[in-house]
Amino acid sequence: MAYEQLKLGNQLCFPVYAASRLITREYQPFLDRLGITYPQYLVLMILWEEDGMPVNDIAKKLILNTNTITPLLKRMEQQGFVKRKRSREDERKVMVQLTAKGKELQEEASVIPEKLAGRLAEGKLKTDDLVRLKEMLDSMIRSLAGQ
Repeated sequence: MAYEQLKLGNQLCFPVYAASRLITREYQPFLDRLGITYPQYLVLMILWEEDGMPVNDIAKKLILNTNTITPLLKRMEQQGFVKRKRSREDERKVMVQLTAKGKELQEEASVIPEKLAGRLAEGKLKTDDLVRLKEMLDSMIRSLAGQ
């Protein structure tokens, strides 16, 4: 091939993309039991950490546009996991809060990270390798996001 830089095996983006898809696939059985999708799980984790957050802040944490997160939140509201309401201080802001049902999922979801880490550790990766990989990816994300 004349353009070595165009070989799939020479790309950084493909292994990151493939790993992301495969990890998300590993989450699926756990999330199916909870009746949520992976993006919904991410939103719930943000709200379990800090409940009552503006839509814009959730979108920023997930590195998504608000027009992407809004339909997701609407579905979560229909499922009874969150409620959305206008801020009293600033009516332009829509606040998102967990419902009792959304809070209850936290207990069930608390086992997911450990089970997933165990699944990843079944391969050749050691815990230290996974920690270093996460740190490197966090650094890459900050760099690409201009932080």
